[in-house]
Amino acid sequence: MGIPLRQQIKVGAYVLRQHLRGRKRYPLVLMLEPLFRCNLACAGCGKIDYPDPILNKRLSVRECLDAVDECGAPVVAIAGGEPLLHKEMPEIVRGILARGKIVILCTNALLLEKRIGDYAPHPRFTWDIHLDGDREQHDWAVSQKGVYDRAVSALKLAKAKGFRTAINATLFNNAEPERMARFFDDVTAMGVDAIMVSPGYAYERAPDQQHFLNRRKTKELFRGIFARGKGKGWRFGNSPLFLDFLAGNQRYHCTPWGNPTRNVFGWQRPCYLLGEGYAKSFTELMETTDWDRYGTGNYEKCADCMVHSGFEATAVVDAIKKPWKAVAAQLRGPKTEGGMAPEIPLDGQRPAEFVFSRHVQQALADMAHEPPPPTARRRGAKHGGAAAAATVAAK
Repeated sequence: MGIPLRQQIKVGAYVLRQHLRGRKRYPLVLMLEPLFRCNLACAGCGKIDYPDPILNKRLSVRECLDAVDECGAPVVAIAGGEPLLHKEMPEIVRGILARGKIVILCTNALLLEKRIGDYAPHPRFTWDIHLDGDREQHDWAVSQKGVYDRAVSALKLAKAKGFRTAINATLFNNAEPERMARFFDDVTAMGVDAIMVSPGYAYERAPDQQHFLNRRKTKELFRGIFARGKGKGWRFGNSPLFLDFLAGNQRYHCTPWGNPTRNVFGWQRPCYLLGEGYAKSFTELMETTDWDRYGTGNYEKCADCMVHSGFEATAVVDAIKKPWKAVAAQLRGPKTEGGMAPEIPLDGQRPAEFVFSRHVQQALADMAHEPPPPTARRRGAKHGGAAAAATVAAK
């Protein structure tokens, strides 16, 4: 297993404390998105389809650390956009580690070789490098040639400098079990500490809507991959029961509050993948979101979702409640033959609502009333509005 024992104990103790306190809903991983801007334009991404004023916006160090404190989750996954475009990212990471949290910094690695000197190895810090398959697969997924080679080079550099490294593979419907198994062999040979996997989610604003998996194809794909990995020593960063869920052996419901998202809009409802409203505080998010309106069987947009950000927390909680299940899944690996767990019926789900544009317009209206940053005000006074706008864009 690719999760260090110390981290397993830390997260397990946290979950156990929540149960002893009788909490029904609590966060497990904070999904922190300090910016949406990226240096890639992946066809399957729904995080970059925003006007420039929003793409130029950043969460400050203070806002990021306040979100960590407010949420209280033991794990913080920093995503985006591309986090390494944020010039204060090293300070954000140091501040989160100082709070005793586990930090997973997700990156496409294009800037990693340039910025790695700003970071130091730490037992609770992981570089999570985006790799969706071999050279051809990954470059297709990110819509740019040469990215795979640069990412692998950065990964090897991080390993050489003593950092804990993981790869984050998002699988689409053109993934092939044999080919993905060879890829997992390759990254294992590179010495990665963990392989994190998830099926792609159909972002409604993603340019490419043709390559997302439905639930049946997801289960068949992962069964085919896992069957080819038995005895090979792949170290997964996902929990054993989540992997068993991907293979169709667990009938889990989504727990979106397990991975709450804080981004430049606020606290996103209901989850990292669906932006259907925003709360001003974590408490407001937890107490005023109608969670029963979302998830497979409840909402049309969630029908095919099996993504880690919705179901990993479900699997972890199940492991704490029934540790023998987790031990069995760890020892035998995901079951790859025989019948699958029954599916959640979809006949009672409510139809999809499309509210993205309304939220974007509201965000732009709110930003129009925000004062510019102090640096932008000073430069604007001297050089005019164009200089101030350029300053904001460069931040």
